[in-house]
Amino acid sequence: MVLPESVGGNFRPFVNPAQKRRTLCYVIEGLSSFGTAFFFAYIYFFLHDRFGFLDKSNLIVAAVLGLCYAVASWSAGRLAQSWGYYATLKLGFGSMVAGLVIGLLFPSVIGVIVSAAVVTLGMSFIWPVLEAIVSQGESPDHVPNAVGLYNITWAVTNAIALFIGGTLIVKFGYHTLFYVPLGLFASQMALTFWMEKLPVPTVIQKAPHLADAPQRPSPKLTKSFQRMSWLANPFAYIGINTLLAVLPGIATKFHLSPMFAGFACSLWGFVRLLSFVALWRWTGWHYRFRWLATAYAMLIFSFATILIAPSLLMVLMAQLFFGAAIGLIYYSSLFYAMDAQDSTSEHGGIHEAAIGIGNCLGPAAGATALWLAPQNLNGGAWAVSGLLLAGLGGLLWLRKSSG
Repeated sequence: MVLPESVGGNFRPFVNPAQKRRTLCYVIEGLSSFGTAFFFAYIYFFLHDRFGFLDKSNLIVAAVLGLCYAVASWSAGRLAQSWGYYATLKLGFGSMVAGLVIGLLFPSVIGVIVSAAVVTLGMSFIWPVLEAIVSQGESPDHVPNAVGLYNITWAVTNAIALFIGGTLIVKFGYHTLFYVPLGLFASQMALTFWMEKLPVPTVIQKAPHLADAPQRPSPKLTKSFQRMSWLANPFAYIGINTLLAVLPGIATKFHLSPMFAGFACSLWGFVRLLSFVALWRWTGWHYRFRWLATAYAMLIFSFATILIAPSLLMVLMAQLFFGAAIGLIYYSSLFYAMDAQDSTSEHGGIHEAAIGIGNCLGPAAGATALWLAPQNLNGGAWAVSGLLLAGLGGLLWLRKSSG
């Protein structure tokens, strides 16, 4: 039973369907993050242990998957505007389920790679839509809160998946790599049908007293930071996807099983989560270039250290800086886009396509270096670090050109 609001507005409905819809969206987001992080982090261990893939081969696979994601995300974000958000989500989850079934039925090298590619294509329909839905019905002054909750939600389950994924594989076998995400994606499909029936939240435009109104940055400044963060974010994913692809190599170097590799090499995910919480609660970094530039410099230093470090302790220490750096870079990319009111699925598609470009370029550079100079075991790390350094030059150029 729903009671009408009184004249004074003292009573509100006991159940808010619009709020339930938003909560369901966050649940779907969290499950998506766990399923995809688990699958795409440990697929490289599967290829390494079952088929003997070394760093170069895994990097080639990562580059191909990144290219698939970039192309598909660009199209998916635009198609969602015409197809509708829920139809797009259903297509995405259905494709991901189909991809995992392919992997179970055809556990050969080709079958597993095709499985990963189909899951990647399906995933491209998910994230642009979720990014648009979480901000639907939010007033401009509530957008930062929506961005914070969105980032924290996926970062929590992402970090947990990285941490326990190796344990699941060691305890229950590599088939869990397919069965666990399969169950999650099927559940998300059911939740999508439920969420579709709930009303869209209504935007409430507040009219604060003039003295209390926050001062908004100029449109020129907003667009400038949006462009800079959109440049920086793909380079952050150059580091992330390259790191994931060579994790089996790092584990081999330090004699770690997939379980202990998950324990040791997931630290950056938890640091990223903590940075999201800090950036959500403290807004002093908003439209401050020095924060973005410092994070990017930390990204280059920490990435190179993780890949070439001679001791596991150095790998752990470098992850502290790596997680903090990618946390601020990713948060900036999404915040500046949504703060500029670009929170449609089309702009979400651009955001995700940029991530896909980074996912492709980093592993491609690493694989090329290992192909050209196979005797240099750190060649891939130095090649990708050089690519990141070029991105820093681009960031500084954008800053200078924007005045």
